[in-house]
Amino acid sequence: MTRLRLILSALLPFAIGYFMSYLLRAVNAVVAPDLVKDLGLSPAQLGLLTAAYLGAFALFQLPLGVLLDRYGPRKVQAALLTVAAAGCLGFAYAPNFAVLFLARAVVGLGFSAGLMASYKSTATWVPAERRSLANTAVMSVGALGMVVASEPTEYLVGLIGWRGTFGVFAGVILVSAILVFAAAPRADTFVEPAPLRRQFGQMLSIMRTGVFWRLAPLLGLTSGVQIGISTLWTGPWFRDVMGLGREEVARHLLWLAFAFMVGILSVGVVADRLGRRGIGAMQVMLGFNILYFAAQLVIVLRITALAMPAWLVVAALGQVAVLAYPWFEQHLGREVAGRANATINFTLFLCAFASQYLVGFIIGLFPASATGYSPEGYSWAIGIFLVAQLVAYGWYLAASPHKDVVEKRA
Repeated sequence: MTRLRLILSALLPFAIGYFMSYLLRAVNAVVAPDLVKDLGLSPAQLGLLTAAYLGAFALFQLPLGVLLDRYGPRKVQAALLTVAAAGCLGFAYAPNFAVLFLARAVVGLGFSAGLMASYKSTATWVPAERRSLANTAVMSVGALGMVVASEPTEYLVGLIGWRGTFGVFAGVILVSAILVFAAAPRADTFVEPAPLRRQFGQMLSIMRTGVFWRLAPLLGLTSGVQIGISTLWTGPWFRDVMGLGREEVARHLLWLAFAFMVGILSVGVVADRLGRRGIGAMQVMLGFNILYFAAQLVIVLRITALAMPAWLVVAALGQVAVLAYPWFEQHLGREVAGRANATINFTLFLCAFASQYLVGFIIGLFPASATGYSPEGYSWAIGIFLVAQLVAYGWYLAASPHKDVVEKRA
């Protein structure tokens, strides 16, 4: 496969699907005031509603890995994007919180293959030494979804309302499903898929390996928590801690989206260059984690003069866990790449779901401020998860390396 064909067929269609995934994941950070106004949601309800996406996303990761290895990324991604379009349309017409929650969960289910399908495609078609760069390139396209979920979405909501906006999104998602099915490679895998029973057994074998338990807490508590906070609570933080108006909040979110896009692509380039000099992607990830922790500390301490630079660093480096996926799939074998990545992603989005809800729960324990929620509540909520990340980082460094082999027999 030529380089141009590789980009246009094996990477770009899945990147567009991931773009829509990130757009719908982050959109509630902008429309939250409208949802609160129309439905009278509490902080905990708002966190639970937004986290419904992440919960359904996480729960489907384990069967998703089996489906990707058996049926290939093209069929699985196209089918699930159609489900996401239906959920988005249901959200647009939902009359109450219960229906909104259900529709949001359906959207999360539909986007559950957003990144894993692209990882499966790169594991199939891209040489091992270039996969970190390919994966971060896909993520940088996904970051455009976060860009669109800021000021552009704010503008669209102002024109046609939040319900009309979700109706538009449903149509675009359906078009992206058609594009994936039509453009992605028909040959989804180079190996004959094993029977479903054996595939599920291999997935459980992956989750019992020492390397999984060494790696999963670190990735879940760094990247997962960043997803949980950035896709809902960053906007309210700027409002309540920095005292910004709605348009200013949307503009700040736009800058964070650009930081994410540039940061994740830069991380891939750095890892690719250093890899040629013998420095592994995992070492690069651990180095970036230090900067990420320092930036979170600034946010926890509410050092307002450094707040925006700190949030930019969090946005740029919050998803460096992407560097670990190729390492993990190579460690276990390409034939189980879909399941290997999905087990890690399950942990990541389980942490994202929990953090998104628990941040709202903790904030709700503090008296409300004049603008919304208590600044002190944000510090406690984010600070608790920062401590958990540091513990996971220490656990990864202290744990002994393992050489694990996934059971190949039935």
